Order: sequence, then C-alpha cells, then structure tokens
Amino acid sequence: MSEWVLGIIGGSGLYQLDALQNAEWVSLNTPWGAPSDDLLVGHIDNVKCVFLPRHGRGHRLGPSQLNFRANIDAMKQMGVTDLISISAVGSLAEDLPPGQFVAVDQFIDRTFAREKSFFGNGLVAHVSVADPVCLRLSTFAAEAARKAGADVREGGTYIAMEGPQFSSRAESHLYRQWGAHVIGMTAMPEAKLAREAELPYALIGMVTDYDCWRENEAPVEVDAIIAQMHNNAAKARDLVAHLANSLPTKRESSPIDTVLDFALITDPSVRDPELVAKLQNVAGRALG
Repeated sequence: MSEWVLGIIGGSGLYQLDALQNAEWVSLNTPWGAPSDDLLVGHIDNVKCVFLPRHGRGHRLGPSQLNFRANIDAMKQMGVTDLISISAVGSLAEDLPPGQFVAVDQFIDRTFAREKSFFGNGLVAHVSVADPVCLRLSTFAAEAARKAGADVREGGTYIAMEGPQFSSRAESHLYRQWGAHVIGMTAMPEAKLAREAELPYALIGMVTDYDCWRENEAPVEVDAIIAQMHNNAAKARDLVAHLANSLPTKRESSPIDTVLDFALITDPSVRDPELVAKLQNVAGRALG
C-alpha cells in the first residue's frame, strides 16, 4: 500500500464514494464524542482512503451541530496522513459562477458557537494558520478536479459564517469588500483543528449559487442549491478517484507533520494529565 492515507470529508451533496474498493463502514468514538457518522474505509488502487460525510448520511446535522473535534480525531485514529475537504460554497465574485470549483487557500473565520481547539486549560498550544492549507495537497486536488471535468480556480478566500441562515444582503456586500471570494458554513474550525492535529489540509469549494449580493436577483433558495449540488457531485466523486491515482508513490514529509513541535507552550510539569490523555490521537507524537 501507498504511504499516503487520504482522508476525505464530504460536504453537502457528497455522502458516499462509489470509487472505494473493498469499502466498509467503520464505527468508532473519540475522546471528544462521536463523529458525524461512521467512516467509510477502503482503497483506490493502492491508496487507503477514509471518507466521512460531514453532515451524516441523509444530511442529519446542521453546521453548528457538527462535532469538528471528533471528526478530526477520528481521521487521526484511522491513520490519515492528508485531509481533503470537499464543500458546497456560495460565490461572492462575478467570475465564480455556479458549477465552478475553487481550491481555497485562505479563510476568514466568522463562526462563534463552536469549539475551535483541542487545547486549552491545562495544556495550551498556539499553531500558526497564516497559510491554512497545504499547497502540495491543494495543487494535487485542483489538478484532479480538472481531470474530473471541473473548471477550477486555484486560490481564493473562504469566509466561514455560523449559519444556518444564509447571509443578509448587507453582510454579503461586506464580505465582498473584505476580499472574500466564496462563503460557506463548515470550513471553520475544521481547517484550524486539522492544523492542530498535524494534518495537511486542502479544501475544494464547489460553487452552488451566487450569494445575495446581486441586487437584481432573488435570494438563493435551498432547492436551487440542491440542484446544483447534484450537478457537482459526480465531478466531486471523480475528483477523489483522480486525486488518489495521482499521488506520488513516496509521500515526502511536510512541515505540517510536525507543527506541534513549535506550538506547545505549557511546561510538561504542569500539564493536565486528563487533557494529555484526551489528546493522544491528535497530538500524541508531540506529547511523548
């Protein structure tokens, strides 16, 4: 088998991966609670893949109800080395129409009701998310999306809103002024937690609609988004297959693999042993 273990978190509209061979659903728990669903584990050629439907099969969970920490911990438990998120997004730019794919490289976090760190009282860590995605993985994913027939833009800023309501027009105009290109409800704190767990992370956004900044158009409704999600889903599934097939035989190490070496600040003599125990899946390498 390959040195790569590819984790895939599927967003709205992506609840199953037909390309996985010898696939089976695996149930597990984490110190942070249950993940969104069981994990579908199989392989594509010689690459082990671990798939998690972010909202659960049937889309049972809203964005603020997702247990992001459990989802990332579960990926670590399954030995994932690199994590790709495939997410539905709204467009804040005229040149990003519905159907466009975007390899996001920056985020603005406007969420407020979610646990955003594995660390805290008793063991403090500060990771850098100046460059929140893995450029290597993002480049591979963008090229895989092109092979799947998608029109892909490399680079773009994703603004994460709390939801579950869509934006007001005033908010949508404000986010455009900030320079955001796409908007969604789930990339944060997912990307931050992946970094704390030393997982190289990339996000491919699938544009489903223009956000409500277009004054001459009616605001987006869920039925239109669902229709576009179905149009995007086949390309998303093909993207994963092409990505797995395109990974180099040897996985070169990434600086993200050891980011906690420079992030832990609490003296070992005063670390909370209960929190240390909870962190073994995501940070055990650095904690010893």
